[in-house]
Amino acid sequence: MLASGAAQADPGPAPPAAETAADAALAAPATPMPASTTRSFSTDRPTKSYVPYTVDQGHFQYETDLAVYAVARQDGADIRTWTIVDPTLKLGLTHAIDIEVQATPFEGAVIRTGSRRSAVSGCSDSVVRLKINLIGNDGGTLAIAVMPYVKVPTARSALGNGAVEGGLITPISIALPQAFTLVLSPEIDELHNAQARGYHRSANILANLSHPVGKRWTLYAEAFATRSFERGDSRVYTLDTAVAWAITPRLQWDAGANFKLGGVVPAAQIYTGLSQRF
Repeated sequence: MLASGAAQADPGPAPPAAETAADAALAAPATPMPASTTRSFSTDRPTKSYVPYTVDQGHFQYETDLAVYAVARQDGADIRTWTIVDPTLKLGLTHAIDIEVQATPFEGAVIRTGSRRSAVSGCSDSVVRLKINLIGNDGGTLAIAVMPYVKVPTARSALGNGAVEGGLITPISIALPQAFTLVLSPEIDELHNAQARGYHRSANILANLSHPVGKRWTLYAEAFATRSFERGDSRVYTLDTAVAWAITPRLQWDAGANFKLGGVVPAAQIYTGLSQRF
């Protein structure tokens, strides 16, 4: 016990309340991070690219197409497809890991061959992903993540192949001069063969360049290529464009269009969507 009047060490100023709360949240996985310490809102929309940033620990985020419409011509048939709402639901598990579940409750297609017409609609397949950030989650010039995923065959037979499939995506984001951002998303997939039993590899690569316009708008341009290693498959190339509007710091609207450059893929696809973090 200190004698009366003895000097005591100055504990210094107390840490800010938000910092203390954030430290406590990090020590307990799935405990929500305080709103004042969360990262800037980021999404895997629009376009086909994925970003390497995870949803903050304990927070929930949805990203969904509101509507998608595509036109294609294949083997002499005119094909029209559409999707109405296909949400991806995300939950931040830790500071650097989130889990994501994508479901498509309604998808439809109309196929016309001469005077013949057929149509199919229903639930499509579901996808479960785990995003693990390796570097740059809290800022910096470079950010990298890995995203293993599994496709669950929940679609009716006419809309899916009835097989479990999976792969690994590696989103990479690079901050460029003049506020440009380059996103690369190399991907390796293990897909079920269309013409025979067994599986084959498929490889995707894309380059996405984005730039803000004012405080709330962002423009995107993207080149996408995929190569299937199943015999008889052709390579696919598309050019994609999109725009996003930050309605609030945690709510985003977007719209975009994808155009065929080569391969068996829709000639054009248009979409609009919405994302929000809680």
